[in-house]
Amino acid sequence: MGSEIRFISAGETDRLGIAMAEVMDAVETGFAALGKGLGEMPAKIGVHPREDCFIHAMPCYLGGGIDRAGVKCIAAYPGNPARGLPYITGVMILNDPDTGLPLAIMDAAQITAWRTGAASGVYARHFGDPKTTSVAVIGTGVQGRTNLLAMKEVFPDLREVRCFGPRDASVQRFIDDMAPRLPEAVFAKHADLETAVRGADVVITCTPIVEHPTRPLRREWLKDDCLVIAVDYDACVGADVFRDAHFTCDNRNQYVRTRESGTYFGNGYPGPDDIDADLCEVCAGEKSGPRKGRRGAVLMGIAAHDVMTAALVYERAAAAGLGTLVEL
Repeated sequence: MGSEIRFISAGETDRLGIAMAEVMDAVETGFAALGKGLGEMPAKIGVHPREDCFIHAMPCYLGGGIDRAGVKCIAAYPGNPARGLPYITGVMILNDPDTGLPLAIMDAAQITAWRTGAASGVYARHFGDPKTTSVAVIGTGVQGRTNLLAMKEVFPDLREVRCFGPRDASVQRFIDDMAPRLPEAVFAKHADLETAVRGADVVITCTPIVEHPTRPLRREWLKDDCLVIAVDYDACVGADVFRDAHFTCDNRNQYVRTRESGTYFGNGYPGPDDIDADLCEVCAGEKSGPRKGRRGAVLMGIAAHDVMTAALVYERAAAAGLGTLVEL
């Protein structure tokens, strides 16, 4: 056919040296494009072959000056780490909008990790208190790492990182890995969730997404003036945490469709009328929010993040000659 696909591995993506701030800028550009109506992005669809597991398909086209299209197929299996396998796996396909032919296929786990942290960073850019000094990271896996790196970009005075997870060894690895990245911050390992979040300016939950959540994070543990970011759907944050808070989601349509499916966000989670803003509207300049008081967000991850991040990776890899070219 005379067309080539560039296969880009996770290791090759790492070697590109793309900074978190660059991914945040790309993700924010994608948010803004959707907020201005310059794109097409249906809510993600998925199947659940095993309990607490999912495989999602996430297509998106972003127009205007972006003109990028693609689709991600991503799976999350919480039991995989015990088998020596990654929790998140998948592939990202970037397509040529003119012909539909694939331009690149790349590791989706890497894309997902960075774009999810970047989306939290974009939310914190618009809703965070610039004087923030402390963050609690609940769940110290890959998402905990990228979310913390995003907070570092937004809050230059960050001095305290509180860490909590179910496995002590995992929490210690997180501290060992991340402390050199934030040399001015003190890292503390907490034995229970309550002490980890009490008094924190920002709380980020990065626990496994499950079908029947226990939602252990309780409202009374949090101070009134705080930012709460859930990147694990409704697995950890109690429904009452968002009551009377300024509530944001990444995309209104996706949140509402997911809630209506009955799989997530039941039992008291905010309904359609309780959404104060989505980040597409915020980044497009249509809405703004407070930087004080209780502010909460459910950031599910949207396909626009994947397309924007994949486009960044593809352009850098092509310029650097990285990846394997395969003829169709």
